Amino acid sequence: MPNFICETCGTQFTESQTPPEHCPICEDARQYIGWQGQQWTTLDALQEVHHNVIKTLEPGLTGIGTHPSFAIGQRALLVQTARGNILWDCVSLLDPPTQAAVHSLGGVAAIAISHPHFYSSMAEWSRAFDAPVYLHADDREWVMRPFTDIRFWDGESLPLLEGITLIRCGGHFPGSSVLHWPEGAAGRGALLSGDTLQVVSDRRYVSFMYSYPNLIPLPAKTIHEIANSLEPYAYDRIYGGWWDRNVEHNAKTAVTCSAERYIEALG
Repeated sequence: MPNFICETCGTQFTESQTPPEHCPICEDARQYIGWQGQQWTTLDALQEVHHNVIKTLEPGLTGIGTHPSFAIGQRALLVQTARGNILWDCVSLLDPPTQAAVHSLGGVAAIAISHPHFYSSMAEWSRAFDAPVYLHADDREWVMRPFTDIRFWDGESLPLLEGITLIRCGGHFPGSSVLHWPEGAAGRGALLSGDTLQVVSDRRYVSFMYSYPNLIPLPAKTIHEIANSLEPYAYDRIYGGWWDRNVEHNAKTAVTCSAERYIEALG
């Protein structure tokens, strides 16, 4: 039986003979049901009309994004380390050329995902690379295709490989997280943020929202908590969840200024 994929959010569901009646992720206030109603596809169908673009973003960091754009349109990031690679966030499409390209870069030792909107086809990626998937336990209810290699983590941070750390910021979802990569940006440090921190069109700033498509803000107290969760870490660059949504320099200052600006706007 197929594992149907929601065309609006890109989430893959547990196998069924017919498409699910609902997508709980899209019915939630942080997302939306597509204007043409709930639509479904499969991995086989995606492979017929889409392919993944793979780009080196800096030494040790590779982006993986689907073309033409599918669902939310995010791209994943592969962080290469001497002890194995970490796939940050995920995309719905996985095909043989992508598997071959990722294997040529050293494969995947672990997968970590910022929040439920990017869970996508994580079970397929986990199986293809024999890699565990790290999700914050606060977002456990949003897993639409449970599988044995999910490792739910609790608390405010989780060390992974080579000094890389997952940091729970909260906000967008209770378990919304970022990945701190200390070797990124030529050793000045980088955050991989998904849209826990959304790099906005003026790439000197980020934003923090409960819902981005529906423009629902977060309260000032939550913004303080997000900024405070990142204060102990050194970083000069932020890689957001989409191609070119990056803060190239002075990223820690950008987060501080963005939080202050947001709180001031709330009054």
